[in-house]
Amino acid sequence: MSLLPDLLAPERILLDVAAASKQALYEVVGQRLAETLKVSAKTITASLLAREKLGSTGLGQGVAIPHGRIKGLKQATGCFLRLKEPISFGAPDNQPVSLVFVLLVPEQATELHLRILSELASRLGDKAFRDQLAQLADPVAIHRLFIHAPD
Repeated sequence: MSLLPDLLAPERILLDVAAASKQALYEVVGQRLAETLKVSAKTITASLLAREKLGSTGLGQGVAIPHGRIKGLKQATGCFLRLKEPISFGAPDNQPVSLVFVLLVPEQATELHLRILSELASRLGDKAFRDQLAQLADPVAIHRLFIHAPD
């Protein structure tokens, strides 16, 4: 059973985002999710930057899955962003990233966190899936793609 339907809502799908760096990207995410999650934008940004310092969350093939743990967060949540211009992410293939799925989990969500990351990596590793993400112009259509993609 997919874990993604509970993570992502159309209002957390951002298309053609302008961000010149990882930090700028994480600030966009922080601003977008702060009110909904009842967590400060700075806390979200800092969590993502802290995880990135441990090693790049760029997977390769133009994809990254930045993730962070947030104290006080009640449940895992996600935000998908398609960047207007790809940015360097330190991915293993040295390719810039334009498809980003940000995952935020509660501080103690170890097993759940790993299961979600595994599912995301599997989906985003599929070229046909990535091609659709790159082409769809509507957040609702992208949401449907994430929800209905095969497990």
